[in-house]
Amino acid sequence: MKYAATLTVILTLVSGPSLAQAASHTHSDMPQHQSSSVVTPAEPGQSAFASVQEIVELLLEDPNTDWARVDLEALRSHLADMDNVTLRSNVEMDRLASGARFTVTSQQEYVSQSIKNMVLAHGLEMSGTYGWMLSAEEAPQGAVLSVTGMPEDTNKIQGLGFIGIMTLGMHHQSHHIAIARGENPH
Repeated sequence: MKYAATLTVILTLVSGPSLAQAASHTHSDMPQHQSSSVVTPAEPGQSAFASVQEIVELLLEDPNTDWARVDLEALRSHLADMDNVTLRSNVEMDRLASGARFTVTSQQEYVSQSIKNMVLAHGLEMSGTYGWMLSAEEAPQGAVLSVTGMPEDTNKIQGLGFIGIMTLGMHHQSHHIAIARGENPH
């Protein structure tokens, strides 16, 4: 309170009574929802967490959610696989006349398992997208993904590379909600 009184006196001397009156209001005088100086971040701080948060909101909003089947741990594991494949795998590309073959590996066993989980499922899911043929097979310490298409698509396939190919199709979002609902999208 002593601070507020001192501030009021200083502001009265410097800028007149109207600013001093504004300064004499305490924090408790202000409505709680009017804090224009406080900005709330929109992002929760980590992409996997944000994905789970988004799915939780969708599940809560859906009156038909079968909570006995919901499996957010399966979604969390899938997101960990995505993270491992995206950030912790080694990729070698062999250029083919009509596409590319990607050998994806890791010396770390948990990353190798993530590679197998993601690449084998993705090869099945995405074959035929854009008219491209995808095939995947298990390999020591990972998997091999082959992508072939029309001759005019060769540069596109090679330019996209492994991670670009893995993002195709916008199927990930529906895939994630299916995993969270306890369904097997593969």
